[in-house]
Order: sequence, then structure tokens, then C-alpha cells
Amino acid sequence: MKGLTDIPGIQVGHASDLVALTGATVILCEAGAVAGVDIGGAATGSQELDVLSPLHVTPHIHAVTLAGGSAFGLEAASGVRKYLEKKGVGFVFGPARIPIVPAMILFDLGIGSAAVRPTRELGEVAAAAATNAAVV
Repeated sequence: MKGLTDIPGIQVGHASDLVALTGATVILCEAGAVAGVDIGGAATGSQELDVLSPLHVTPHIHAVTLAGGSAFGLEAASGVRKYLEKKGVGFVFGPARIPIVPAMILFDLGIGSAAVRPTRELGEVAAAAATNAAVV
């Protein structure tokens, strides 16, 4: 068993900054997936969580981004959206396809370098590295 990637259509990719000890992990579901969320903790950081509501206009997401860097790491999701847009993946709105990519962060500024955070480029690299291989 490969875990999460046993689910057809799910791919996982990761990119790390080993000097700064931070990174981004992406779960791709390019064909779209229904998702939900349970928010816990006292200092959560996220973006686009409203898309996970069953009442939202978009019924599916196309990826989830998990990044270090505290709130600064939310930028990594922009790279995932850019990657998916280049592939023509997203919610169809007229001539545009808008990739739906909620993101959550981890506070890792106390290790590595607090001045280096996951960037849009790192998110794009993580998305491009996604495969259906076992997640280790």
C-alpha cells in the first residue's frame, strides 16, 4: 500500500530548502476532489478554506498546499496555482480556468532560517514533483 496515493488521481509532491529547514508539500487532484476541513489549534494560518464549504460555488478543489514559513509560506500556493494553470486545470469560468488550491501553514520559523520561507517558485517545484508513488 502506498497510502494517500493509493487513491486514483491523487499525486503528492514536495520541495525542500534544506539550508533554511523549510519546504512545501502539495497534494494534487487535477480532476477535482471534494474536500473538507477541521480547523484546530490556537494560531492557524490558511487561505481559501471557504472553498471547502459544501455551499461554495466551486464543488471541487484541484490541490492542497501545506507549507512551512508561518503565514509567509502561504505564498507557495500561488506556485501551485501557476503550475495547474499552465496545465489547463481549474474551475471553468468563461475563457479562464481557475485552479482551486486551499493552503495551510506550519510554524517552523524557530528552526533553520526564519528569514527564508517557502516561495511561489518552491510551490511550483513541489507541484511539478508530484507523483503517485508512495509517500515516505
